[in-house]
Amino acid sequence: MAHNNSNASYENVLLGVLFLTFGFVFFDRLALSFLFPFMAEELQLSNRHLGMLSSVLALAWAVSGALVGAWSDRTGVRKPLLVVAVILFSLCSALSGMVGGFLSLLLFRAVMGLAEGPILPLSQSLMVEASSSHRRGLNMGLLQGSAAGLLGAVIGPPVMIALAEAFGWRHAFIISLVPGLVIAWLIWRYVRPDDKSQKSSALPLAEVTDKNSRLALLKSRNIVLCTLISCVFLTWFIVLISFTPTFLVTQRGYSPASMGGIMSCLGVAWVFWGFAVAAISDRIGRRPTLVLFSLVAACCPLALLYAPTPTSLGALMLLTYTGLGCFTLFMATIPAETVSRSVIATALGMIMGIGELIGGFVSPTIAGFAADRYGLSIVMWMSCGGALLAAFLSLFLKETAPAVLARKAGRDSPTATQLQGNP
Repeated sequence: MAHNNSNASYENVLLGVLFLTFGFVFFDRLALSFLFPFMAEELQLSNRHLGMLSSVLALAWAVSGALVGAWSDRTGVRKPLLVVAVILFSLCSALSGMVGGFLSLLLFRAVMGLAEGPILPLSQSLMVEASSSHRRGLNMGLLQGSAAGLLGAVIGPPVMIALAEAFGWRHAFIISLVPGLVIAWLIWRYVRPDDKSQKSSALPLAEVTDKNSRLALLKSRNIVLCTLISCVFLTWFIVLISFTPTFLVTQRGYSPASMGGIMSCLGVAWVFWGFAVAAISDRIGRRPTLVLFSLVAACCPLALLYAPTPTSLGALMLLTYTGLGCFTLFMATIPAETVSRSVIATALGMIMGIGELIGGFVSPTIAGFAADRYGLSIVMWMSCGGALLAAFLSLFLKETAPAVLARKAGRDSPTATQLQGNP
């Protein structure tokens, strides 16, 4: 009993520390979007530059997430990598406030992306090992979905906008160094040292368990589909989150304060749906949940285009910004329930990396050029299309939810059928 209590206590501590860690990753990642209207005139930046800045960070995420995730699985090293990554991306975020032009800003965002890329696969692999089976989906949803929403989209917009209005956008970037250093200390203090004996153990539902399992990842239908879904759903997310603040100010004519309020509504939805979608999927299954909430997410950019008032737009953001809850399913939960524990970080890094390459690197650049030529409205249609494609691809996933599989096994059991036929 004492051992179980100790494990449960550490599970909660780890969730708290990693919640703050990944949440602050998105706080820093999205800071550029919120501060762009303040810095664009001084640095002579256009929509094209905004798209390129988002793209280079995503490209760096893609490369480092895939490579470091695979290296971590081979070596069993995670905690030291997390500490170094948090310190490095915090420094790069602060240095973004000292830039003199587009090229230096591009460089710092690229290095920042290299540091941030491994954090999600490393964090989720740690969380999988520490989670009890009945809390696995909830923990992963809180870590990836709700954390990023709370710190990145609820707290981030009003804090960064207030700092920019009070002290200037440069100081807003520089101040962000402080919480990053605090989080790095929390990881070092409270996360247990790496236990390499856990490296080869497998989850109960794992399909990919052979010695060449890293190559076998490419033969798993779920892993391939999750990778494709990542590409199109990241298009939905990155295009939407990168251009929405500027779209609201320049296209819809909203004040910075109104824009910040709407982005905070988006963040509240992010927090709620981040764990609610995962909880719903535990009951009805991963596949139908992804299909349903991908279709709902497709309505979000349409609301940004056509909602008549800031108040109605805020309400629609709360109802339709469901995509980050879906992210937890195809980027973490479904892969973790599909592959052996020894290659979880590799699988998550590959899904995230290829998704960032296409949806995070290619799509924003195309969107930025398209916005300069056809107007900012075009980026909202691109975002909508990404979510619709995600819903279509989700139809072909193999179900992995333990409760759903157990119910299906019970229905298909010969013993159960015989018992139903006996008086």
